[in-house]
Amino acid sequence: MFELPQRATDIAAQVEAFFCQRVLPNNKVWEQQAHAGQAIPEIQRTLSAEAKGLGLWNMALPRLGDDEPGMRLTNLEFTAVAEILGRLEWGSHVFNCNAPDVPNMELLQLFANDEQKKQWLQPLLEGDIGSAFAMTEPYAASSDPTNLETRIERDGDEFVINGRKWFASNASHANCELIVLVGVTDPDGPKSKRQSLVLVPRNTPGINVVRNLPVFDHLSETNRHPEIEFNNVRVPVTNLLGEEGAGFAIGQARLGPARLHHCMRAIGECEVLISLMVKRSPARSTFGKRIDEYSSTQAAISLSRIELDQCRLLVQQAAHLLDTIGNKAARKQISMIKVAVAKMYQDIADRCIQLYGARGVTGDTPAARAFGKARAFRIYDGPDEVHLQTIARLEASEQSLDGLEHYLTE
Repeated sequence: MFELPQRATDIAAQVEAFFCQRVLPNNKVWEQQAHAGQAIPEIQRTLSAEAKGLGLWNMALPRLGDDEPGMRLTNLEFTAVAEILGRLEWGSHVFNCNAPDVPNMELLQLFANDEQKKQWLQPLLEGDIGSAFAMTEPYAASSDPTNLETRIERDGDEFVINGRKWFASNASHANCELIVLVGVTDPDGPKSKRQSLVLVPRNTPGINVVRNLPVFDHLSETNRHPEIEFNNVRVPVTNLLGEEGAGFAIGQARLGPARLHHCMRAIGECEVLISLMVKRSPARSTFGKRIDEYSSTQAAISLSRIELDQCRLLVQQAAHLLDTIGNKAARKQISMIKVAVAKMYQDIADRCIQLYGARGVTGDTPAARAFGKARAFRIYDGPDEVHLQTIARLEASEQSLDGLEHYLTE
């Protein structure tokens, strides 16, 4: 896996050209429009239309049908593209390759009926609407989804939803029209059979935004993670996604590719941070020496490159396994990249901050923001501890080397 398929290389080159010529030069414009209160900055709409016209659209969805817009890249092919998009916080949105819409679209592809696909999947594929995924709760240990407390109770032909969710990314955004909600339909059932997924239109009465949560004191105008209440929210029972009681299994199916995509984008942002470190180091001097002459600077850059390339190979391996053996069989590799990339991401951001000194902790560079995102990455989509537990359990079950006692001496 040292070389990606030629198709992936060709498409990545096309995305790279568009990104460098059209997206990156408009970053300041995007920031100005976002700060001015535009929920979807006008420049983003313009660039999305251009990207869609070029066919650079829905590149993270390998299961697209023949009549659905997109490139149908495999997970492995998408790794090179996702790195490019990850260089900017809003980069993925230009190409309709952003979370949480992509994993939500994948859920709809896999489990929605024809009517649900027509109502929700088609406008998401076109980029006409946004969506949210509401699973995490403030009063339950969400590292174990069987602890969820939000109730989904049947009342005739309707489900009645009561509970509180938070970090429901995008749920308070102006373009969000669908919330995919995980809640308990059978509190007395087996732990993995208690939950179901329900499609909830965002404008349904009883949905209240409590607050938009800051992440390490940063509150984004466009990338929101709200806490929301569901007070007697009623939806038709036909809004059930998949089978009743299958919510835990469906949710896990969603998280595999979602974790992979987060890791891909993080690698792209880390490439930016390393480039900034390399550019910064010969431009500053202390005590009569340029800082690139210090061994500590050389070590920071070198270790960052080593760790990044190691993680890239791990991510490519995980993507290949998702394509060839599926989410469940690749769960150890998914947990491995989730832990490894999060640590690498935080370490590289930390080194970049240190190398920039006082400027590094300001908003003048992307390093401080990256550090906060990296630290949060060690918690969302499953904390490090849970993934390490999974890796150890699966490693023990896969060991087949016999005669180990002969390697030991008393």
